[in-house]
Amino acid sequence: MTENIDKDSNVGIVKTNYFKFAEPPDEIILSSGEKFGPITIAYETYGKLNEEKNNTILVFHALTGDAHAAGFNSPEDKKPGRWDLMIGPKKPFDTDKYFVLCTNIIGGCKGSTGPSTIDPKTGKPYALSFPEITIKDMLIPQKKLLEHLGIESLFCVVGGSMGGMQALQWLVSYPDMSEGAMLIATSSTHTAQAIAFNSVGRYAIIQDPNWNNGNYYDAEKPDKGLSIARMIGHITYLSEESMHKKFGRRIIRSKSSHAGFADFTKEFEVENYLQYQGESFIKRFDANSYLYITKAIDDFDITDDFENLADSLKDIKAKCFVMSFTSDWLYPQEQSLKIVKALKINGIETTYTNFDSSYGHDSFLIDDERLKNLFAGFLKSIKGKTL
Repeated sequence: MTENIDKDSNVGIVKTNYFKFAEPPDEIILSSGEKFGPITIAYETYGKLNEEKNNTILVFHALTGDAHAAGFNSPEDKKPGRWDLMIGPKKPFDTDKYFVLCTNIIGGCKGSTGPSTIDPKTGKPYALSFPEITIKDMLIPQKKLLEHLGIESLFCVVGGSMGGMQALQWLVSYPDMSEGAMLIATSSTHTAQAIAFNSVGRYAIIQDPNWNNGNYYDAEKPDKGLSIARMIGHITYLSEESMHKKFGRRIIRSKSSHAGFADFTKEFEVENYLQYQGESFIKRFDANSYLYITKAIDDFDITDDFENLADSLKDIKAKCFVMSFTSDWLYPQEQSLKIVKALKINGIETTYTNFDSSYGHDSFLIDDERLKNLFAGFLKSIKGKTL
């Protein structure tokens, strides 16, 4: 049971809403040129939309996130939404001032249309008949949702990791729509190393005998493959320093053989931790969604259809805040600096911080007062607005 909810600093119990659109013949057009619909998007809101409808902060979630960014969905929830530290009354994304909106992306598996959704044409899950999607495609349903809510302009867009890619793409696709943007621990395109980690994760899934070319929804699921993919991915979210502090070389049992045979797992605490991460992940995520979303991240390149990075960002109007973390080796400082340089070449007002943290890529999810102050300070600085 959820206990002692602080009503002064928490959004409390929140409801997940659903928006359905793109019914044939009004399907959306994907980057591939394929028409797709109908589409359902899951979303949550925190705070109230003001009369001018200009106080919206659109939060984009990371790879394995969803619409549940803050508060609790029921009194029985043990944990709040993943960014509850930042969203709520008197918090950086102050819901006494801002209307905060977060959706689950298309291709996901937490309420939005994805590979596990029933295809109305067949009565069966889409599985691999679900169309290939891009980061740009993920934005179309979110834009449609804003239109449905009567929101024509945004106060700020914000996202970390894949969410930062969405925020950057939003600025390029809809350059006149947001006053500010927060691009956190992200990149304008994936490096070969980042692609390699995702590729191994995908390979683990498709090599699981239960994957069955994506058709596993009425049978045993590829849990082993998805678990391994999560373990691989989770390593990239941490840092060597944080892993050393948390686990070191501590063991949970001796090296002695088990039942007369050598046992190659769960000798070290870090092994046990990663296996726990994998086992808990399969309870909440779909293997096919993991394949589609990681491929969209790997294919992302904001310079597509442009001469270079600076050219791709030339039309941006928003004031930008770019943040990297000193211990993030998945999207290190150099990748953020490339974005900063391209923004400044175009004369776009930009603030940059390489935040000192030992927690690696996931540092933007850590409870740190310095981080909160930076986020709140940037929001206050957007065109000097007072909402």
